[in-house]
Amino acid sequence: MKVESSDGETGTVISLPPAVFPTAKAPATGGESEREEEELFVPPLNFAMVDNGVFRSGFPSFANFSFLQSLGIRSIVYLCPEPYPEANVEFLKANGIGLYQFAIEGTQEPFVNIPEETIREALKVVLDVKNRPLLIHCKRGKHRTGCLVGCLRRLQRWCLSSIFDEYQRFAAAKARVSDQRFIELFDVSSLKHFPLSCSCSNR
Repeated sequence: MKVESSDGETGTVISLPPAVFPTAKAPATGGESEREEEELFVPPLNFAMVDNGVFRSGFPSFANFSFLQSLGIRSIVYLCPEPYPEANVEFLKANGIGLYQFAIEGTQEPFVNIPEETIREALKVVLDVKNRPLLIHCKRGKHRTGCLVGCLRRLQRWCLSSIFDEYQRFAAAKARVSDQRFIELFDVSSLKHFPLSCSCSNR
């Protein structure tokens, strides 16, 4: 697990007050009777609310930064092994957002290997209310993100059919039997002592 703070050091995540960051604006249409320019909030691919203070998506780009800023995101849980892009790192630093990176390789069936311990460590970050509001993402917000959210649902005592329905809604035609089997067999016993409330009221 790689934990990078907003000041560039490793091992500690420091929350800072949100800084001003450039936002996307609608183009001016001209004419005095037209509405003033409005700020555009564009969510990342496959964005959704998982629970209070917990969100999921595909990889956010510059066009999504204003939207993430509007959510008051405090932490990013990044599930890919590739280095975080410099533009994204600068956005995190400017807004005091902590980055938690869990290097899960993106592979295809039948060679899918989901590291259970890595998912368990990522869940600990998600369950810690001090890290919320937070965004969980991989590249497309389908498989790795779907596995992590599915394991969270197991902790929340969702029935498997509902967990799989949610997973399939995002994975669509690329849903993997191996992912769903992993979720079903994931051992949640070591995480049951974590509180399951997802309140983001103490931002």
